[in-house]
Amino acid sequence: MEVTYDKEHRFTNKHRMRAKLIFNPGSGTAGESPVQLMDVISAMQAWRLVPEAYLVEPGCDLPAVVHHALADGIRMFVVCGGDGTIDVMAGALAGTRATLGIIPTGTQNNVALSLGIPADIPAAIAILRIGKRIKVDMGLAVFGEIKQPFLEVCSVGLLSTLFPAADDIQHGNLTRVGDLLAALVASPPAEMHLTLDGKLEINTMCHVVLVSNMPYIGPHFQVGTPASINDGLLDVLLFADLTKMDLLGYAMQAAGAGGGPEDERIQHYHVRRVEIITNPPMPVMADGLALGEGSLRISVRRHALAVMVGEPAPPILPAESVILE
Repeated sequence: MEVTYDKEHRFTNKHRMRAKLIFNPGSGTAGESPVQLMDVISAMQAWRLVPEAYLVEPGCDLPAVVHHALADGIRMFVVCGGDGTIDVMAGALAGTRATLGIIPTGTQNNVALSLGIPADIPAAIAILRIGKRIKVDMGLAVFGEIKQPFLEVCSVGLLSTLFPAADDIQHGNLTRVGDLLAALVASPPAEMHLTLDGKLEINTMCHVVLVSNMPYIGPHFQVGTPASINDGLLDVLLFADLTKMDLLGYAMQAAGAGGGPEDERIQHYHVRRVEIITNPPMPVMADGLALGEGSLRISVRRHALAVMVGEPAPPILPAESVILE
C-alpha cells in the first residue's frame, strides 16, 4: 500500500477522521498512563486521526459510550487497553457499521495476537490508517434470558470457577493464590451433555468445556488456526480425560512455553452451534463475564464485527480437530 509524506514527514493521502479513543489507564505499566495517553493522541493525530478520548473507570458503561458516539456520527472506535476492554467494546460494536481499532497495552493481548496486531504501539496506530479492514466472527451465548456476545471464549466448569482468583493473581494480587487452590480442590466434575450442530451428542464426566472464537486464549494457549477469526465456526474443546492436576499442569506448561502442542486427550470439534447441559449446574463465563450456573446454547455470528488488522506489517510513521457437516 502506497503511503505518501510531505517534506515534514506528515501523512498526506488520507482525510481527517474522527475516532473515539477508549483508553484504559489500568492496562500496562502503573504510573505510565498519562504519558502514554498523550503519546497515543499525538501519534493518532500524526496519522490524521482526530481522537476523542474516553478514560475507562471501574463500573463505567462502555456500551452507552458507544451508543452516544454512534449517534454523534463516529464510525472508528480505538481501544487502547487489554483484552477485557477490547472484548466489551467488540460486544457493543457487533452488528453496527463501525470499525474497531486496537492498540494493545494489556497483560496477555490475545486478541491482538489472534488478529496479527503488533505489540509495538506506533505500529499498531499505523494499522488504524493503512491496515486492512476485515470482518470477524463473534460468538453468542444464550443463557436463560441473557444473550451475551463474546469475541474470545466461553467457558463452562472449572476454569470459570478459577477465573476470578486467577485474574487477580495475574494482575499482581498474590494473596489470591490460596483462594485459587481452595477452589481447585473443592471443584467437582460434572455430567456434561453436548449437542453439536444438532447432530452429534456427547455425554461424559468433565471438568471443563471451552468454546472459542479466537485462535489464542488464556496464556497464549492456541486452540485454533488463524482462519478461526472468520471461518464461520467455533472451536469446542472438551477436557473429558484430564484430571484437575492434569489441567493445572497443562495450563502452566502452556503459559511457560507460550503455547505448545494440544494434548491428544482433548477432544476438539469445529461447529456452528453447541448446546451444553451440565449436572450439577456449572459456572459459565463469556469473555470473563460471569453469567451464572446452568445450561446454555452457543452459536457463531458470522462476520459480525469490523476490525482493522495489519498484514503485512505497516510502516511506522517517522518520529513525530472435527468439522460437522
